[in-house]
Amino acid sequence: MGDFLALGMTHYPLLAGTDEHMAGLLRWTLTDPDIPVEEKDPAHWPDRMRREWSDDGGTAAAAAHRAELVANLARVRDAVDEFAPDILVVWGDDQYENFREEVVPPFCVLAYGDLEVPAFEVMNERGSPNFWGKPDDFEIVMHGDASGARKLADGLIERGFDMAYSYKKRTAAHFPHAILNTQLFLDYANAGAEMSYPFIPMTVNCYGQHAIARKGGLARFADIESEVLDPSGPTPARCFQVGRAVAQHFRDRDLRVAFVASSSWSHAFLADKLWHMRPDTEADLRIYKALLEDDFALMRNYTSAEVVDAGQHEILNWFCMLGAVEELGLRRDWSDLVVTDVFNSNKAFAVYSG
Repeated sequence: MGDFLALGMTHYPLLAGTDEHMAGLLRWTLTDPDIPVEEKDPAHWPDRMRREWSDDGGTAAAAAHRAELVANLARVRDAVDEFAPDILVVWGDDQYENFREEVVPPFCVLAYGDLEVPAFEVMNERGSPNFWGKPDDFEIVMHGDASGARKLADGLIERGFDMAYSYKKRTAAHFPHAILNTQLFLDYANAGAEMSYPFIPMTVNCYGQHAIARKGGLARFADIESEVLDPSGPTPARCFQVGRAVAQHFRDRDLRVAFVASSSWSHAFLADKLWHMRPDTEADLRIYKALLEDDFALMRNYTSAEVVDAGQHEILNWFCMLGAVEELGLRRDWSDLVVTDVFNSNKAFAVYSG
């Protein structure tokens, strides 16, 4: 019988940058001419947003936000080290990186071996220095389990899931940052360079109707008005089912497996109803309450429309992990939700054990 741990964490890209750049998405949003002037006026912002923004554009608050996130990541890493897994199964979204117009699978097992992955490609392109002061061409080795990943894909197919799989990253593509940043942040002190646990990544089409329409990310409101939406991503209920099936696959194997959900929750740049100014904290608090109460039914019955309305696209990664938690009867040892208005997304953390 296998032994299991389940973890939730953020892969917030701006945590890899400097304090001066952490509020960069809000600064960019404030230049959108199609957002009403009053929405961009700090006098109309909520109290927390004004406090975080302050008179320095969020730089001082960024240091405090980083400290809180890094402390929570350390708790997650401590749980990993204490458990000493044979493998980490990581659910993370592909944000117009490996999968583009050619094909967008709802789920895909990345059956990769060890890879040398550039750590800061996107940051370099945007002119954002990295927090660690590493050279632009800094790479980390991401350890994989290609054989185990193939077996997982086969096991899911046997359980009725027509699972996509990939043996090779798309040429000239950025490696999915949800997976890359999982390693960077679990080994935050060393920028991921000393992380030795092997990964089996499973990408989730969290961005769904915005995967191609918004190229997995930022969009001006002028562009949104004319966008042609893509087909929806997998539903919360389906994510729970996939997570349960993955847990079933490993249940009878003599392995120590850590299941990892890698994502923040509501993202400001996806919350159209809030003019991309801040995340939908009310919606996140509702889901976090359900998490505290082990109310899996509420989360399973959450609709795709509710997910998109709240800008919570990436929470689907958590629903996969929580499906495994529910299947295996794991208990929640600790969790936290770090809320913010200025730094793009609310970040949840959790540790579940047997």
